[in-house]
Amino acid sequence: MTYSRIAGIGSYLPKNVVSNKDLEKTMDTSDEWIRERTGIKRRHIAADDEYTSTIGLEAARRAMQDAGVGPEDIDLIIVGTCTPDKVFPSTACIVQRQLGVNGGGAMDVNAACSGFIYGLDIANRFIKTGGAKTALVIGAETLSRITNWEDRGTAVLFGDGAGCVVLQASEEPGILATHIHANGEYEELLHVRSGISVAYDKTQAGEAFIEMNGNAVFKRAVATFDNIARETLADLDGELGDIDWFVPHQANMRIIKAAAKKLGMPMERVIATVDEHANTSGASIPLALDQAIREGRIKRGDTLMFAAFGAGFTWGSAMLKY
Repeated sequence: MTYSRIAGIGSYLPKNVVSNKDLEKTMDTSDEWIRERTGIKRRHIAADDEYTSTIGLEAARRAMQDAGVGPEDIDLIIVGTCTPDKVFPSTACIVQRQLGVNGGGAMDVNAACSGFIYGLDIANRFIKTGGAKTALVIGAETLSRITNWEDRGTAVLFGDGAGCVVLQASEEPGILATHIHANGEYEELLHVRSGISVAYDKTQAGEAFIEMNGNAVFKRAVATFDNIARETLADLDGELGDIDWFVPHQANMRIIKAAAKKLGMPMERVIATVDEHANTSGASIPLALDQAIREGRIKRGDTLMFAAFGAGFTWGSAMLKY
């Protein structure tokens, strides 16, 4: 039987760091207020000449180096993003060209904060069915471009960054189970109201910012994290004790702690980087994973649980052996 397994990982964060103290100078907020409600201390913001493709490219190069693979080995590229460079071509195609990869499939997946999980699910299915042997799954976002910096309810939450895993065919189990879901009923609780075919004209273009009903999103996110984790465990006849590390989407420290509590997971076994990165949407899980591996916390052979929840609403989970 063919499995897919993480062969390498890499990440990239823009050099421009914006602290809570910096935000105090431009909006009615404070470091204490932000930390108390979100756990966030700082976020990285892309420079004017950095795009979703360029930061995704750097994460991909680092992951490929970690896995020991070259452009000739890559036969599938998936980018999970809600902030693509262009309407078309896809950011994945742009990254493909910059990497010097030719011929394999390349596509973007927009599932907001669940984008990396959706991409992992798709790549896993390609590899298991023989459609690909080596895939890049990238989560990359420049959320600062759709952030209203005058709205303290959202501006303090988001940051930019990218993470990438190299997924390869293997005879040894890697990804054990994945699940992805969506429910469009909750569209307007977390959305950007303007796009290409809806309300996009000279009067509306300036309103293309993230809008969120924070309390409603918080409640749904906590309940959903619990459900998706248990769904994956049930699929594998597993128990929570089987998980070495829980790596959730890094939305908000309150959400992460509440989800861990509902699952009965001690925070010592939860990877949390939201304080340093803020919410980087589809990039947050691979960013957190890469940091935990580099710090020596996550080691080969560990069992990991990924879980994400995002606009749509979308949600998903994955359980794997690293």
